Amino acid sequence: MAKWLARNTRGKIVSAAWKLFYEQGYEDTTVEEIIALSQTSKGSFYHYFDGKDALLGTLSTLFDEKYEDLTGQLKPEMTAMEQLLFLNNELFGMIENSISIDLLAGLLATQLTTASAKQLLDHNRIYYKLLRKIIAQGQADGQLTDTLSVSEMVKLYALCERALMYDWCLCGGEYSLRQYSAQLMPGFLGSFLPASPHCPGGG
Repeated sequence: MAKWLARNTRGKIVSAAWKLFYEQGYEDTTVEEIIALSQTSKGSFYHYFDGKDALLGTLSTLFDEKYEDLTGQLKPEMTAMEQLLFLNNELFGMIENSISIDLLAGLLATQLTTASAKQLLDHNRIYYKLLRKIIAQGQADGQLTDTLSVSEMVKLYALCERALMYDWCLCGGEYSLRQYSAQLMPGFLGSFLPASPHCPGGG
């Protein structure tokens, strides 16, 4: 587990919960087991979480905290595409260096199997708000195509990121997520760029 997750009580609970979710499944994990593994107390658990369900979105919350930090690093001179690729590179660097594959795989698995809300698809997340802002501004500046809507491009970007994370987990982290994504994302996002003026008509 990531060392920084264990620096505080909430982090210990999150770390223990995702370890148990991954090893024995969400349904078969109890709050009592989470408290025991995290070496915290029942009072501490319910101070931070209403129940087990509340833990399902904690990893996406960590992602959003990272995006919030990265927002201040986006420079005005960066194009919209450069900003999108920068965010992807930095987030995947964090995942690769700070989040265990087990934790990420647990999140992806529970998003498929749980009956509760799908936190990864929550469009109120900072993640989606930031993407919409960058893409809308990119369209306004003529840096991104207007043949796709902002919502369509946000969905495509998020889909590409989820696909890369899923494959990385499936392959057991046998390659660098950050480097592999840096190679593939520009191609994936090629449809975001305006068509060259000389291309239409084959002239």
